[in-house]
Amino acid sequence: MLCSATTTWEGLAVTKSKAEFKSEGLDALRIYLLAQPEAVRQSDLARHFGVNRSTIGRWLVSLEANNVPLLWDEQKRVAIDRKQYITHLRLTRHESIVLMLALRLYQLQQDKSDRNGVAMLEKLGIALRQGVAPEAGEHVLALAHQQRRALLDQRSDYQRVLEAMGDAWIDSRKVQIRYRPLRARRAFDDVFHPYLLEPSPLGHGTYAIGYSEIAQAVRIRKLERVERTPLVLDERFTVIPDFDAFRLLGSAWRIWFDEGAEPVTVKLRFTDEQAIRRMGETAWHPSQRAERDREGHLIWTAEIDEPQEMLPWIRSWGASCEVLEPKELRAQVVGEVRRQMRRYGIHEVSPENRQQRFDDIFG
Repeated sequence: MLCSATTTWEGLAVTKSKAEFKSEGLDALRIYLLAQPEAVRQSDLARHFGVNRSTIGRWLVSLEANNVPLLWDEQKRVAIDRKQYITHLRLTRHESIVLMLALRLYQLQQDKSDRNGVAMLEKLGIALRQGVAPEAGEHVLALAHQQRRALLDQRSDYQRVLEAMGDAWIDSRKVQIRYRPLRARRAFDDVFHPYLLEPSPLGHGTYAIGYSEIAQAVRIRKLERVERTPLVLDERFTVIPDFDAFRLLGSAWRIWFDEGAEPVTVKLRFTDEQAIRRMGETAWHPSQRAERDREGHLIWTAEIDEPQEMLPWIRSWGASCEVLEPKELRAQVVGEVRRQMRRYGIHEVSPENRQQRFDDIFG
């Protein structure tokens, strides 16, 4: 005959069997410990759940027996070791497809090995193979095994930076970094509060957005420009009240933003029909507007925080794309075209052959 007990946590009083009581108690204790920023005394846990300390002690032993990693400090306070804790995720078959595509996209946009990404792909392949899609699981595992063979024996500098910055982000802890901007001759030290991590397909980079103590403002730090492994500090940070990631990135082309400036209107003209069709296949920016002019060309307009970030994308269209606004961006592109013409010797060609030479080089 099963004994009964009464749960009292969260203001509830429900009669349960002993087995049900323990099962629900273990789950509630695990969730509660994960939600705590610091280690907790057993007496405080007993008071929170309305049970004896001996019951809490048995629950903690059961959690460890169920592979929940626990940490104890010198004051006998307990916490879940988040670095060792394995998150359990249940996915439908269609959610599994999305996760596989997301992992593959992440790996393709990275130009550096990432053993964590490979491990995730392996786990997904095993889950698919053992579950609803054995053949698809084998395909995913083959991809993962191929990538694992290409991994370096040791973690790369970038991997260490990513993991340290990721730990600081997950635990809301400040991190000491040495950072060298692209145009700077030397690096500087900063205490950074990573509010979020954001990938960018341009340049295959990963960025941390957060508060810089040296600048006393929100800043972007590209992980590839962080020199040496960051030091995660014990001190926690709180996100500043007016921080709004969606507002900051809403007008960015990819990752650059200017917190104190109004977005700039960028207007482009696409003349090639194939390029016009390609433009219509993708929503390039939330603010974009597109319409045909009288000649049938596509006029594409968007509000962008930092138009300079668009330059690689604009260049990729070649002669099919013409910058109309802003004037500064148009002048910069024109200057680059003139320098390229000199580089290829187009200025030395006779006027009647200059257009043909230009078309040969720039499409």
